[in-house]
Amino acid sequence: MLSFDYQALPWNIVFGVGSLQRLPEELAKLGYRRAMVLTTPRRGEQGQKIVELLAEHAVSLFDRAVMHVPVATVEQAIAEMDRTGADCSVSLGGGSTTGLGKALALKKQLPNIVIPTTYAGSEMTNIWGMTEHGRKLTGRDNAVVPKLTIYDPELTLGLPPRIAGPSGLNAMAQAAVNVTAAKINPMVSMMALEAVRLLSRSLPKIINNPQDLEARSEALFGASLAGASLGTGVTSLHHRLCHTFGGSFNTPHAETHTILLPHSIAYNALATSEGTRQLASAMGVKDAAVGLFELAKAVGAPTSLKEIGFREEDLDRAAAIATEKPLNNPEPVTEASIRRLLEDAYMGFEPSSF
Repeated sequence: MLSFDYQALPWNIVFGVGSLQRLPEELAKLGYRRAMVLTTPRRGEQGQKIVELLAEHAVSLFDRAVMHVPVATVEQAIAEMDRTGADCSVSLGGGSTTGLGKALALKKQLPNIVIPTTYAGSEMTNIWGMTEHGRKLTGRDNAVVPKLTIYDPELTLGLPPRIAGPSGLNAMAQAAVNVTAAKINPMVSMMALEAVRLLSRSLPKIINNPQDLEARSEALFGASLAGASLGTGVTSLHHRLCHTFGGSFNTPHAETHTILLPHSIAYNALATSEGTRQLASAMGVKDAAVGLFELAKAVGAPTSLKEIGFREEDLDRAAAIATEKPLNNPEPVTEASIRRLLEDAYMGFEPSSF
């Protein structure tokens, strides 16, 4: 007999090709008139186009968002917010800008609007994260859930395959951990499995034909569902490891998820045998962990920590940081077992059950 609790987050979504043009209209519906546009330095030119689209309802462009949301960057954005009197933020980009918008919502109650251009999926969660003094602090708060998310698949056409692959696998991680959790919530699992199906199918198509708008749309929807599953689901070992590497070693976010995910799934495989079987089925493979590893190779993503510049001599420190606080995980976690997992991930070995 089914028995579960479920509470959805306050999502507000506009999805479709060309939907970016609805931004001024949707902003007016929400009653916001002084938007601060957030981007990374690389997307400053695109951010300026958002400023132009909003015309008199854009007060500034803050193009200094960076990976892992350093507290120093948040403080700079708060100063800009105070200077301009912004009544909302509009984040254009991936997890870096979405994360900055969430930090402003958490610290200053600044409503945030998100326009994803990657497959991060974090816009669908109530999870925030900021980095300070070599540690990434995270938490959950419904205040950080965007007041509006506009998904326009056309905005992802410029995402190069070398970034699209890891970005999609980053989203896949959000879904995979909620298919292989200790206690499965059927509402969450339903979204997670559909996310896995969509991303498994669309990512190779994008790599083969980056201008395939149908595949781009599927991947963006899959990322949204993956984020939704994490937003109303759980995190476990995998996200603890990724936060360790991002916060303490500044490794690239999506690539870190891509490399560690197959090994995290393999680590918990025996303790979550039915969920792991469902994950494999959704991907159309026999072994979920190996399937994720092969998918990463198929989309040209890195499969070893050494490929992204992580140093072998830091493996002991990473294992110690990852296990310094208790962790609710299906398979018991020890520093020694995590050290072994990270050794395999460093070398790029095919994942195997523990």
